[in-house]
Amino acid sequence: MNRKKILIMGAAGRDFHNFNVFYRNKEEYEVVAFTATQIPNIEGRLYPSELTGKLYPDGIKIYDESELTDLIKKFEIDEVVFSYSDVPFDYVMTKGSEANAAGASFIILGPEQTMIKSSKPVVAVLAVRTGCGKSQTSRRVAEVLKNAGKKVVAVRHPMPYGDLVAQTVQRFATLEDLQKQNCTIEEMEEYEPHIVNGTIIYAGVDYGEILKQAEQEADVILWDGGNNDTAFYKPDVTITVVDPLRPGHEMRYYPGNTCLRLADIALINKISSAKKEDIDFVKNNIRSVNKNAVILEADSPIDVENPEMIKGKRVLVVEDGPTLTHGEMKFGAGVVAAKNHGAKELVDPRPFSVNSIQETYEEYPDIGVLLPAMGYGKDQIKDLEETINKTDCDTVVIGTPIDLRRILKINKPATRVKYSLKELSLPNIEDVLRGRGII
Repeated sequence: MNRKKILIMGAAGRDFHNFNVFYRNKEEYEVVAFTATQIPNIEGRLYPSELTGKLYPDGIKIYDESELTDLIKKFEIDEVVFSYSDVPFDYVMTKGSEANAAGASFIILGPEQTMIKSSKPVVAVLAVRTGCGKSQTSRRVAEVLKNAGKKVVAVRHPMPYGDLVAQTVQRFATLEDLQKQNCTIEEMEEYEPHIVNGTIIYAGVDYGEILKQAEQEADVILWDGGNNDTAFYKPDVTITVVDPLRPGHEMRYYPGNTCLRLADIALINKISSAKKEDIDFVKNNIRSVNKNAVILEADSPIDVENPEMIKGKRVLVVEDGPTLTHGEMKFGAGVVAAKNHGAKELVDPRPFSVNSIQETYEEYPDIGVLLPAMGYGKDQIKDLEETINKTDCDTVVIGTPIDLRRILKINKPATRVKYSLKELSLPNIEDVLRGRGII
């Protein structure tokens, strides 16, 4: 039998999931290679034989995406499978054109082909872009479910940047678990808030195995989606978060627009920070593609630990990394706190940036005077710490989901900004979940 040769384009997450659930045990396909982008230092690795199954005894090599055309020609690839998220529509079709020009078909697997059915109810929290507010929405959903007497286990979209075999199934119940499993800043930002709120959270590489374990200790599975991807598990209720500070993005990004079309609830966040015309614009866009979605409004109010450390000060604002980079946001909670509490100046960290942080600014020149909390490995965490400590400022404003002081030695005064979800409209999340029989 001539096996169809497949190349999967990814970023250490959806790509592995698509392989695991759709390609791994099918003899009619041969997955020849993965390509990687978006995340530093994941190319040049191997998707190991322990995870690839009997058809791939040597594992599958991961290449840099820049080699796509050469790989298609070298391996005589039949189909290129696009398997990552939070990219504009024209980007997707540019990659499709590159694949076609090199001689391969270009496909995107659909949710029904890649979702796993759970024996427990599943509530999925998705978004149209990175940085819309999925995390605080997920925490609010967990709170609602627990208040109704349900035992909730969160399962997070993958971020397997280390030893893939060791990360096959990861369970986090305490902050010590984060250290034991050598989590990056990006992982801690997503896992730690759930842990602090008393919610067990799973992540890893093999989401079939993860689901089997999570179901053993849950009444309801909470899919905490990342990078505006579609859910890996078939949801009973889908909540998609929309950002009126980036009006129109809900119609122009993949797969965010898919997430919007799948939504049972379209939650418009950051209402108080947005213009009325932008909110109305977003509402019209929602209705144009999903007439059945319940549209909810919400805010993400901030709480500053020591606001007196900001007033009249020259501050360095540190924001969530992915939100500023491929999320393309121009500001986050840290900037809002700095402006609300009378900061004298936002200090530009770029002249003080070192190594991988400097490279991040070169790759994403529109970040401006904010410092993205990049931390995809020990070296980058060290670079972030050095950049903060070299920056000439009075105060560091930490706008990230975790307290960076716990993992960095910051040599100047620092204050932290926290944020949550405040629902502003009825029906609310509880009403919808109750109406769908989840609680």
